[in-house]
Amino acid sequence: MNFEHIKILWLLTVIPVMVVAFAMRQRRKKKTLSQFADEPMLNRLQPDASWRRPIVKLTLLCLGIGLLIVALANPRIGSSIAEGEQRGIDMAVCIDVSNSMLAQDMKPSRMEKSKQTVRNLMSQLGGDRVSLVIFAGRAYIEMPLTNDYGATKMFLDQIGTDLINEQGTAIGDAIDKGMATLGYGENSDDSEPQWEPNKSRAIVILSDGENHEDDAVEAAKSAAKQGIMVCTIGIGSPSGSQIPIVGSNGKITDWRRDADGNIVTTHLNEEMLRDIAKAGNGIYVNAVNGNAAIDELVKQLSKLDSQKFGAAQFTSYKSQFQYPLALGLLLLVAEVFIFERKNPRININKIIRRKK
Repeated sequence: MNFEHIKILWLLTVIPVMVVAFAMRQRRKKKTLSQFADEPMLNRLQPDASWRRPIVKLTLLCLGIGLLIVALANPRIGSSIAEGEQRGIDMAVCIDVSNSMLAQDMKPSRMEKSKQTVRNLMSQLGGDRVSLVIFAGRAYIEMPLTNDYGATKMFLDQIGTDLINEQGTAIGDAIDKGMATLGYGENSDDSEPQWEPNKSRAIVILSDGENHEDDAVEAAKSAAKQGIMVCTIGIGSPSGSQIPIVGSNGKITDWRRDADGNIVTTHLNEEMLRDIAKAGNGIYVNAVNGNAAIDELVKQLSKLDSQKFGAAQFTSYKSQFQYPLALGLLLLVAEVFIFERKNPRININKIIRRKK
C-alpha cells in the first residue's frame, strides 16, 4: 500500500497534541474541584460523573480525525502495470553559476532561488525530457536529456558557483550547449548538422542577464531558426546587490571587489533577457513572481507540439480512501452521541410505583 499525497500524513501530528491538551484540561479540572471538597465527597455530589467517558470520547475523536486524514492522503493498493504512449517535449535548462549568482537580493541567494525555480518547474512537467547545462565564462553539459526527474534533482542539488573557474556569463555558449543536449549536430561529421527542425524543443535560461562573453541574442535567433523556443527567467533585482564572500563558517567575510578594490554591485539585466527571449520566440519571466512566473512559462511551453518518445509502462493503483473515510465519519458520529456524564439509569420499579 502507498499514499498518493503522503505529505498530508504530517497532519496526524495534531492527534498527540489533542491528547496532551486533554490531559492538561483534566488535570486542571481535578485540581479546581479539589479546592471545594475531597474525592469521596465529590463522588457523592456528582453521582453521574464519569472519568471513563471523556477518555472514550477522546479516543473516538482522535481515531475519527486520524482516519479522515488517512483518507485525504488517499491510500492505494492493488497496483497493476499498464502500457501507454509516452509523449512530451525536450527541454534544456541552462543555469547561470557565475559568482554574481551568490548575490542575496533573492533569498537565500540567486543560486538557491534558481534551483528552487527549476524544482517548481519540474513539478509541473508531465512526460517531458530535461537536460541540465551550467554556464559562467563557459558552458558545460551537466546532465544529458532524461525523463528521470529523480536523477535530475540529484544533479540539480550538486550545482553551485564553484563548478566553473572561468568567470563571466556566456549565455550564447549555454544556448549552443543546450542545443547539443537536444540532439543538434549529433552524429554529424560535416558543417551541416543532421537535424530535423520541429516544434517540440525548448531552452530555458535562468540568469541575471549580465552577458559579457558572446552574442546571446544571435545564438537565440539561431536556435529559433532550428525550431527551438528560447525562454528566459530573470534571477535577481534591477536595483542590484553586492556579491558576498562567505567563509567556511557560513558567515560573510567580505565582498567581491574589482581590480581597483571597489565593491562590485551586480544588477538584473531584464532588457538583455527580454531580447534573448524575443529572438528565441519565447517569453521572459521574473522569478520574483514565484508560482505565477512558472505558470506563465508552462503555459508558453504548452504551445509546443509534443512528440512521441515511444511506449512506456505506467503503474496504476486502486484508491481505497472510501474505507477510512466511512469509518472515520462513523466514529465521529458515535463520539457526538456519547455524553461525558453517565446516562440516567431506568428503574422499572419506580416507574411501576408512579403508575399506581
